[in-house]
Amino acid sequence: MVSKKEHMMKVLLVILLNIYVVSSSDPDPVYDFCIPRTDFSSNSNIPFCKNSSLVTVEDFIYSGIRNPGDFKKTGFAATPVSSTVFPGLNTLGMSFVRADFDAGGVNVPHYHPRATETAVVLEGKIYSGFVDTQNRVFAKVLEKGDVMVFPRGLLHFQMNVGDSPATIFGSFDSQNPGLMKIPVAVFGSEIKDELLLKAFGFNSKELAKLRKRFGSS
Repeated sequence: MVSKKEHMMKVLLVILLNIYVVSSSDPDPVYDFCIPRTDFSSNSNIPFCKNSSLVTVEDFIYSGIRNPGDFKKTGFAATPVSSTVFPGLNTLGMSFVRADFDAGGVNVPHYHPRATETAVVLEGKIYSGFVDTQNRVFAKVLEKGDVMVFPRGLLHFQMNVGDSPATIFGSFDSQNPGLMKIPVAVFGSEIKDELLLKAFGFNSKELAKLRKRFGSS
């Protein structure tokens, strides 16, 4: 028979574990910085971080988002920046993205499973919002200088509602925020057609059209 003391200890343990899970994010860095070694491999015994004496200011500067992405073909282009292309971000628990929209361009509904995002409008007018777990929509047209936050894991979206190209700069509180685009995840995956037909009420021809559109995204 479990004693009252043992029961309380189990309850406390569950509470502590829940607090840990809720508060966990990317691990805190243990060094000032950690610029990855280019000769590092998972099977190597050499240190992962470059010797600090070999680190230069260039490791902490990135110029890859000076210019807009190629949004003319689809109306939208995203240029993500992580430690993969910007070594100075490594272990710092952050990453960012530049998003460029043609007039009418759309960033389809998506979410980031591991990060909260803040997005600032650099140019243009963007209809921007997110949906919470009660299906409430929080959306508004943002203009240059406006900032919006998208809570971690919640579905969000943007659309250029102006007459000229628009640009957003988004930042994440994770080195690897993850990205799930809803149309691609649903229609570009290997979910059985039978399930999708029943779930959405499509006919086979309509589903095939969506499969073709999002299968290669």
